[in-house]
Amino acid sequence: MTYEIISYILGGLTIGSALMVILSSHPVRSVMYLVITFFFISGHMVLMNAQFLAIVNIIVYAGAIMVLFLFVLMLLNLNKESEPKMSIASQMAAIISGGTFLLVLLAALAESTLPPMPEEMSKQIADIQNEGLVQNLGQILFSKYIVPFEVSSILFIAAMVGAVLLAKREKQNTEEI
Repeated sequence: MTYEIISYILGGLTIGSALMVILSSHPVRSVMYLVITFFFISGHMVLMNAQFLAIVNIIVYAGAIMVLFLFVLMLLNLNKESEPKMSIASQMAAIISGGTFLLVLLAALAESTLPPMPEEMSKQIADIQNEGLVQNLGQILFSKYIVPFEVSSILFIAAMVGAVLLAKREKQNTEEI
């Protein structure tokens, strides 16, 4: 029962923060709401027993990509004067098309039903309670998939060395000019 309450609260907060991404008029605030949305999505992943995906979501999306978005937005120096004005007709067209899409989506969801879960499926779900844990992922990754894991790490190192060499070569070319 508490699991369902937490899930509903987390779902409401996720939808609320996602709406704030869209409704916020300031781009930096919109990116910050998107970071909060990613944290709430990670909370959903933890509730679904997928801790590894939750951590990767926080590190990659909220930690790296959104910080880059934030830096780019801060460097662009966006202000209200440089923003083009939308006509009332285009605003009304956007509101009507968005409302129509919402109406179609709600009608489709109202007609949908979930099929009953077979008895065998509920037994399988009970058997895989710990499948999303990082410990199990690490055991599989470092036993069955050790060779692809090591090959990918060598490829990443080679890519980093190549990027450094290309950057160094471009810097030398600009100094000669």
